[in-house]
Amino acid sequence: MRSYLVEATWQALRFDPVMQAYYRSHSGKDVKRILVKVARKLLSRIHAVIRTEIPYEVGVVS
Repeated sequence: MRSYLVEATWQALRFDPVMQAYYRSHSGKDVKRILVKVARKLLSRIHAVIRTEIPYEVGVVS
């Protein structure tokens, strides 16, 4: 499951400007640690989609 989440994180970084900005805000640090931070953020978004049943929208903060 963890490897699938990491792969999904790479895709989110390619297509979601909010995730890209979050990734870039941590630049200069260890890339693997940044990737884990972004994966955790993505996981919280996945949980919110499941909980609220509102579809995921790329680039929306609120």
